[in-house]
Amino acid sequence: MSHAIPGETPLLTLELEQGLFTLRKAKWEDLPGILRLLSEDQLRGARENADDVGPYLEAFRMINEDPAHLLVVGYLNGQCVATFQISIIPGLARRGSLRCQLEAVRVAAQLRDHGVGAAMMKWAIDEARSRGCTLVQLTTDKERKDAQRFYERLGFVASHEGMKLLL
Repeated sequence: MSHAIPGETPLLTLELEQGLFTLRKAKWEDLPGILRLLSEDQLRGARENADDVGPYLEAFRMINEDPAHLLVVGYLNGQCVATFQISIIPGLARRGSLRCQLEAVRVAAQLRDHGVGAAMMKWAIDEARSRGCTLVQLTTDKERKDAQRFYERLGFVASHEGMKLLL
């Protein structure tokens, strides 16, 4: 089962030892799998509840209906094993250029170091470029040393200190 949307070409396919990995735009039915990936996060899992999709429905609708956002899922052998969100942000800085924000990048633990994350990020960077973005940015927790090394291998530079204010 490919979990492709009928009539829609997958965004990316990748032959893995474990089977065919397929990347595509998320749909409602993917929400439990996405939430599972978010809740399995070793640092921030307590913030998420994969058993209750209710609080996430409005956010999903807003992301899905806004062409400036794209929520993506990756499937392998019928299971949601990866996800990320692209948000295109207009701004006056950098001569009025568009920037791409990557959010909630997750790859199931059993697929790390198999090329899935790198292939997803290459696709996301190409997508940002095709949408006219001049910059791709993301944040990663300071405790995620492996993730930092991964993004650096892809060419990302830790150029700014990120700050957050919880409301």
